Amino acid sequence: MSSEATPTLSAPAPVKPVKSFVAHAKLISAMTLLSRVLGMARESVSAKYFGAGVVSSAFIVAFSIPNLFRKLFGEGALSAAFIPLYTKEVKERHLEEANAFATASVNLLCVMLLGVTIVGEFALWISTLVWHDMRPDRLLTIRFTAIMLPYVLMICGTAFLSSILQVHKRFGVPAFAPVLLNVVHIVVLVVGAKFLALQIRPRGLAFDPVTVAKQTRLAYALSVFVLVAGVMQVAILLPPLRAVGFRLCWVPHFWTPPVKRMLRMSIPVALGASVLQVSVLMDKGISLFLAQAWDKAGNLVTHFKFFGHSVRYPMELGAAARLNWAQFLYQFPLGVFAIALATAIFPGLSADALELDRTRFKGVLRKGIEATMFEGLAASIGLILVRYPAVKLLFQHGDLTPHDSALIARSVMFYATAIWAFSLMQITNRAYYALHDTRTPLVMSVVNIAINLVVELPLVWIPELGEAGMAIGTAISFAIQAVIMLWILDRRIGGLELSRSAGAIGKMLIAAVVMTGACLVVQQLPIYPRGETKTAWLAQLLLVMGTGAVVYVKLCSAMGIEVMKHVVRVKRNA
Repeated sequence: MSSEATPTLSAPAPVKPVKSFVAHAKLISAMTLLSRVLGMARESVSAKYFGAGVVSSAFIVAFSIPNLFRKLFGEGALSAAFIPLYTKEVKERHLEEANAFATASVNLLCVMLLGVTIVGEFALWISTLVWHDMRPDRLLTIRFTAIMLPYVLMICGTAFLSSILQVHKRFGVPAFAPVLLNVVHIVVLVVGAKFLALQIRPRGLAFDPVTVAKQTRLAYALSVFVLVAGVMQVAILLPPLRAVGFRLCWVPHFWTPPVKRMLRMSIPVALGASVLQVSVLMDKGISLFLAQAWDKAGNLVTHFKFFGHSVRYPMELGAAARLNWAQFLYQFPLGVFAIALATAIFPGLSADALELDRTRFKGVLRKGIEATMFEGLAASIGLILVRYPAVKLLFQHGDLTPHDSALIARSVMFYATAIWAFSLMQITNRAYYALHDTRTPLVMSVVNIAINLVVELPLVWIPELGEAGMAIGTAISFAIQAVIMLWILDRRIGGLELSRSAGAIGKMLIAAVVMTGACLVVQQLPIYPRGETKTAWLAQLLLVMGTGAVVYVKLCSAMGIEVMKHVVRVKRNA
């Protein structure tokens, strides 16, 4: 056999009963929960040693750039186009063709990302030469980005290889891979801080050059170890890939007809994803460029010159870091359940969309929407209720002050109002991609960014809002996009029969209102913990969360909401 021959997939094992997508979602949720908990621990440790200052804001913005490409290539355009095509080949038992297509797609991704990395590094180097007198936080952002930019190869590769496993119903290991990044991140922070003798105490706005220098050294080390974690994430996927018969190998002739078709399908998705991810990066950039910062002499810069006029920066020092932590809190339930559910449902939707009769497609999608709203409504209200103890417990230590916590909690409140919309978007986007409709998500992404900017830019200049104005813009734009996309999808496929879900969602709303009342009553009882200690914050968080969860789940179960059959227990597939 020629050395360039493409290895074939091994013969599949005897078919076992397949779990429902909700059961798969619960497996993904369990792994994602572990990752998210460690992610919260990572951000909590980061807040302790970096605080909401120049170094933390610079690192957060820099780290978001590789993740932008992960969303764009790894989990976005290419995988959204790849999964339906790869699913079709696997479903029709064209095993050799499926493996050749997967191998060619991976090689194409590597070539594209290598080109992005080279161009990006060159652009960063040029920027340091052109703007050599830039603010310290902006210079640090460029340097951290230059170190971490090769991470796009690892993180996008991890996401794309995970999509291969998802088609084969292997969800556990891909969902576990992000745990490695969080563990490495935490270890480097703790060990590095100890090695540097970095002891942080609240200092308000006082500038401490020794502390900032140590924080900078620690951030450089962390940037390097991000690359190490990326290699580990790819490595952990190799055994399950071998188990389904896929082998990583270089095939120079990857410009094949299936790959060309995938690219044609992915271009609109890429444009849509790029619009959305540029919007996310733009938000981070705005929060960095419109926030106060230290200059090289250690003075706090509160104004900038605009056409000869002195203009006040609308956001306080560390806005990018605080907004990042607020986003982590609202993305916690989103990642644990909504994204897990969408990931699990997508291969099934892709397969059902191939059928002439789309009754099953509509039914699965309705159940996905119901499960999404079940989680999204409770999470939206619940996070608003527990935002203060949650923020204080996680972030109010080390260099982070009570004022920082108050600003984070304010942004969390506005982000939380749209968790249901963020969750619904995960399902509807997958439905469009399963139908090979990539144009609608593209158009709606453009609408999203336009609404976001129109709303948030005026609001950030209101002193009472500041950085929270960006959270309001994000929440409003996603709520509008989610509703419009669901309405268009309903018309596109001849009716989803959403009226069949209206009763269940109405019951969820009733349960959510009762849950809110119960939590507010608990907060007024004499047994409710008081005080400003970590023990009190933890007790407050557990008591309100426990009360809300019990009331909401019990009421939903008592009202006979069908999704509870899947959420409360997993049916045995014996």
